[in-house]
Amino acid sequence: MNPRTPHAPTSVRRRVTVLAAALSALSLTGCGVLGATGGADAGPESRSYDITVGLLLPDTDTARFEKFDLPLIKQRVSSLTDRQGRVVYANAGGSRTRQSEQFRQLVADRVDVILVNAVDSEAIAPDVRRAKEADIPVIAYDRLAEGPIDAYVSHDNELVGQVQGRALVNALGDDAEKSKVVMMNGAPADPNTALFKKGALGELDGKVDIARSYDTEKWLPEVAAENMRKAIDEVGAGNVAAVYSANDGMAGAVIETLQDAGVTDLPPVTGQDADLAAVRRVVAGTQYMTVYKPFLQEATGAAEMAVAKVQDRSIQFDALARDRVDSSTRKDIPAMLVPVTALTRENVEDTVVGDGVYSVREICTKPYAAACAEIGLTP
Repeated sequence: MNPRTPHAPTSVRRRVTVLAAALSALSLTGCGVLGATGGADAGPESRSYDITVGLLLPDTDTARFEKFDLPLIKQRVSSLTDRQGRVVYANAGGSRTRQSEQFRQLVADRVDVILVNAVDSEAIAPDVRRAKEADIPVIAYDRLAEGPIDAYVSHDNELVGQVQGRALVNALGDDAEKSKVVMMNGAPADPNTALFKKGALGELDGKVDIARSYDTEKWLPEVAAENMRKAIDEVGAGNVAAVYSANDGMAGAVIETLQDAGVTDLPPVTGQDADLAAVRRVVAGTQYMTVYKPFLQEATGAAEMAVAKVQDRSIQFDALARDRVDSSTRKDIPAMLVPVTALTRENVEDTVVGDGVYSVREICTKPYAAACAEIGLTP
């Protein structure tokens, strides 16, 4: 099955396909609709360029957040507001307590809208309610937060797990059913973890032997490494046929742990986020695949949705939020879900290089030059 073709989870009621929604939103902004002056919904009286967007990201361990998401959101907010809008940013460093303090500060400072990627989706709910009481809209970014959020921007996270699980089954081939697979799931406090796991199990259950499964506190690579050592002790280094790793940071730790255990013929290991280190591992063949989630569409979509919400542009907001998702505290949340792609050695050039995420020179440093040449990736 083509990993670009989404299978919508039951929690998502799609009004149109995700790709069509993204392209529609981009075409609206590309034609200047968000900054237009014609029409009742886009009149001068509803336009406010001097706005402040609060942005809260969860950690610095995930490389993409500060390298891609932050600058892309800042650039898009600036361009949509004639360079008058600004982004106030804070990173929680993996601490839900610190993120709550940062959230409360944004509310106290009376920012116009808050984009939050929650460290803990349940713990953030009281702060979301506090913002609601202060009449500050909250948009959940990348992870679905609980509480009365106004919208959600992310990827089809169940599909992410499906893509990862399907990749492992394909890699194992005819030996899949008797192959022992270790599952390295994400943080239990992250609502995306359950969706990734659900999608992966939908592909793995009944097709492989799931020998061990672990949750990984705060997505920490060192926790994943410790769990992998347990799996090796209990299953045997030579008996681990594949590892489902929910993201790239953990994948790197898993691979190092296997190598430390003397495994030279590495089993297929999945990942997510297309971190530069992971893309290099994919090129080198030490990591089987990663899920590439186009940062540009997600980050610019979040910025466009935030600005439209502040400017009370309901037509543009609705055009961006064509999907619907449910949280445990709210149903039918307007959402933008961006499609994902399985990144392997075969499509590095068509994905992260083609989209300008990384240059060939960045990927193909001296240790990876020979592997790059094998797949025709040359500066």
